Amino acid sequence: MAYKITIEENIATFMIDRPEMRNAINTEVVDGLESFLEKIENNLEVSFVVITGAGDRAFCSGGDLSEYQDLQTAEDSFPMLSRMAGLLHRVATLPMPVIALVNGTAVGGGCELATACDYRVVSDKAKAGFIQGTLAITTGWGGATLLFEKFSKQDQVFRLLSEAEVHSADQMLEIGWATELYSGTAEEGLEKFLEKMLKIHPSVHRAYKTIAIRKWTADFIKDRMLGEAQNCSILWESEAYHKAVKRFLQ
Repeated sequence: MAYKITIEENIATFMIDRPEMRNAINTEVVDGLESFLEKIENNLEVSFVVITGAGDRAFCSGGDLSEYQDLQTAEDSFPMLSRMAGLLHRVATLPMPVIALVNGTAVGGGCELATACDYRVVSDKAKAGFIQGTLAITTGWGGATLLFEKFSKQDQVFRLLSEAEVHSADQMLEIGWATELYSGTAEEGLEKFLEKMLKIHPSVHRAYKTIAIRKWTADFIKDRMLGEAQNCSILWESEAYHKAVKRFLQ
């Protein structure tokens, strides 16, 4: 199976389990994430949600191009893009805090997935970047919409997206994308991050999350994320994108 779901001590974890593919997202992972969300969205016993990747090399390397290369046109690609945008909206609007435990490299859609989370606890050895521009497309799962919504320095957001570079963990902390860095194991990093929050009753965290969701709803964030997917689908069918994917796969 390409993913693992666990619920232990009121912490629900979704782990992408494709380390041999740098935890790239394929249809099986998408189906698993959807199943995970259905399991926890209305579960009052869950205090925190964690999204991470297997191993210590990669959190998520985005969409699996070996699978998605068959999507040639905007009409072909939009169902996949819009489905992921919808799932990332559900991640962002879960009623409890969501932590991206970035245990390794996060690029492309992997950065979008982490951005949908409330916190990004990042290995000090990890690298991350919104590299979609190197493939002649934009973010397509709602990641840019989430960045502009969550981060106040819009010039930094534009630069992060437009330069399409991979950054060190220290650089992502300086930009403000990483919430906190950890050294050692991912388990140790998560334990340290949650140490203080676990002392506060879960209802408090849910109440604050409700305030954030109320703002995002008022700003029509879901519609904007789906619009982002639509824009990406148009670029997806360009010759420049297909040439870039061919070079990447070779």
